[in-house]
Parts: sequence; C-alpha cells; structure tokens
Amino acid sequence: MITETLAGFVADCPAHSVPDATKHMLRLSMLDWAACGVAGVSEPVAQACHALALEEGGVAQAHLFGGGRVPARTAALVNGATSHALDYDDTHFAHIGHPSVAVFLAALAMAERVGADGVALQHAALLGIETSIRVGVWLGRDHYQHGFHQTGTAGAFGAAAAAARLFGFDATQVAETFGLVATRASGLKAQFGTMGKPFNAGIAASNGVEAALLVANGMVGNPEGLEAAQGFGPTHSGLADEAALEGLGDRWLMDSISHKFHACCHGLHASLEAVGESGLSSTLDVAKIEVTTHPRWMSVCNQQAPSDGLGANFSYRMVMAMTVLGHDTAALTSYSDALCADTDLVALRDRVSVFEDAALTEMQARVVITLDDGSASEVFHDLDTPIALADREDRLKAKAVSLVGAAKADALWSWIADPSQPTAFGALI
Repeated sequence: MITETLAGFVADCPAHSVPDATKHMLRLSMLDWAACGVAGVSEPVAQACHALALEEGGVAQAHLFGGGRVPARTAALVNGATSHALDYDDTHFAHIGHPSVAVFLAALAMAERVGADGVALQHAALLGIETSIRVGVWLGRDHYQHGFHQTGTAGAFGAAAAAARLFGFDATQVAETFGLVATRASGLKAQFGTMGKPFNAGIAASNGVEAALLVANGMVGNPEGLEAAQGFGPTHSGLADEAALEGLGDRWLMDSISHKFHACCHGLHASLEAVGESGLSSTLDVAKIEVTTHPRWMSVCNQQAPSDGLGANFSYRMVMAMTVLGHDTAALTSYSDALCADTDLVALRDRVSVFEDAALTEMQARVVITLDDGSASEVFHDLDTPIALADREDRLKAKAVSLVGAAKADALWSWIADPSQPTAFGALI
C-alpha cells in the first residue's frame, strides 16, 4: 500500500541516512527555488495572492515573499504561487511536474510556525520532495494526459509530508494527513500559459499545510484516501504503479531533478540546448527549422502563435525564433508581449515546424536547421546527460545572481549551505 509505505518513510527516515550528494542536490534546488521566489514578487499572480493575504490578515506565523507575515497556510499559498510565477524552478521528468516548489513553501511555513531549525527544515523538505516525486510516478502518465497537473496534485502529498514531518507526526498521523490531503489535491493543465499554473503550486503547498494542521487538531479522514477504491488515484486516472516505491529510502529520486537554465517550459529546453550547441550564428539566413520532440510535449508547449509573454513560455516556434535571432532565452525579460509582435521574429517563427517521435524520450530533442542556400545541419540534445554537482552549482549560482543580484544570491546561499545558522528567512527576502 503506497500510503502505509510513504507514511513510514516520512515519519521514520533519519537525516543521517541521506547521502551527502543528495543533501547537496536538495540545497541547490533550495537556492533555485528561493531565487525564483524573490524574483517573482512583481509578477501579477504574486501581487494578486499577496494582496489577498494582507487583506485577510490573520496570526503572523510565517513570512511572505514581498513582505508581511500571515498564517502558515496562507503563506504557503502565496509563496507557492510567487516562486512558480516565473516557471523557472526545477522539474522532475518521471514525476511529470515541478516537485520542489510546492514542498519548500509548505516546509518553510511550517518550520516558521513550529520554530524548527534549518536542519529540520531541509530534511523535511527532502522527504516531502521525494514523496511528491514518488506519488507523481505512482499516478503516472494517464493522470497527466487526462489533464491533471502533477505539480498541484502529487505536490500536495509532498507538501503534506513535509508539514507532517515538522509536526513530528508518527506514521499513523502521516497517513491520516495523506488521507485528508487526498480530498484537497487539485490542479489542471488547462491553466498552462496563464496565471492559474503557478497558482496550482500555491494550492498544493497550502493544501499540505492545511491537512497537517487539521490532523494536529484531531481531524480524522480515510487514511487510504490516495489509493482507496474511490480515492484520489482511481478517480483521477492514476495508474497505481507500485514500482514507484522501489528503493525508497535507499535510492533517492531527488538526485535526478532537472534544473532550468532557460526561462520557459522545461519541455523546450532540449531543443534550445541543441541549437545552442550548434554554433549557429544569428547573422545566417535561416529558411526553416524543424524540431522533433516526444509526443507528450505537443499538448504542453507547442503554442503556434502566442501573443503574450506567458504564451511564449510554451511555444517551440517562438523560442526557436528567439534563440536564432539572438534573444537570450535565459533572461526573464525576453518573454514579452512586445517581442511576440516583433515582425522579424514572427516571420522566422512561421518557418518553424514541430514534429513528434515516440522513439525520443521526454528529455531529448532533434533540430534540423536549413539555410537559404539549401545547406542543413542536424543537432541533438538529451537533458538526461549527467551534470557534475560542481558544474550544476556554478550554473545555479550564476542563475541566482541573474535573478536577484550578487548580494542577495550570496546571502541566500549562505543561509542554505549552513542550515545551523539562526538567520531568519524573513531577513533574506
């Protein structure tokens, strides 16, 4: 039973059993998440959620990106939406979503509420992220293809796991928390390309915190709400893939998280990396570009003619034209409404064709670039190619600097790299 197994893992897994490399990966994802959150405060979805939280008020339990303190459940909602507003946080392709964004916010809000230190915060977040990934794999492709967004659905279970661990719940209480969050978990792919997508992450974080708080206050639901006959999995097209639990506690799926180095949907990154490795000059006259990708991405990030920056984040045609014409796809400012109307970019965008090939994995792309003189070059990239932790750290630190500036990035990394420090999170944002 998935609930029983995950509940025991969350309640009992000791910090000393976690490999140093996995802890390092967790801290790198934490830096990535925090930088995205600080940089996301001016986004409309962040502003809307922040305004609602301050309007409603409540007990000052946890800090908000952008200032203010509110109840933990509300902080998780606002901060989750804020740190996913840029859609620049990490992804896990087997999980089919963004595992960190819902969990770090739940863990942070609960850690502030209960007065936990950085060590406990990071371990709870790791257990929550691992839980989110495992539930995402258990739910599988059918769940996603039927229109559910794993960041919001599986993410709610990860958020609940982190909150339950920080409350010090035993396995029975963790299972009860999973049971309650099962009736709350939600998130639809129909929101992709709108402010509803980052809102899904906030909903997940808030749902997880809420479920743990209710269990702490004595509420009891069906502890098998995830896998029961009319539970979340069976009613939401879950595959119930028990292989998702293999190696739990010994093999950490957290280690295979993929970080974003382009400010757009992760499904576009393999094609962007391929073009980047081609050495193509923006001065060359391109006749056409042909992108071949896994079929999954055709319904996720294949918008044909986006008219705004949000839509551009989900368009092969747009990002191919952008990168060939020399626009920085790693820069947030590149994805603008004005750029979508640029005549040169639109002309090249309309010469981009996208094809599917089930023989490719979801992390691979093949791009053929044909010039006006008829010459063509083919490039290929696989995002599953390992990146050494030192190289990953360098790239993520550089990304953080680009998002929040050197001083803020250094302060965030100092807080994360040494979790024994008493530095309050509120002082850093």
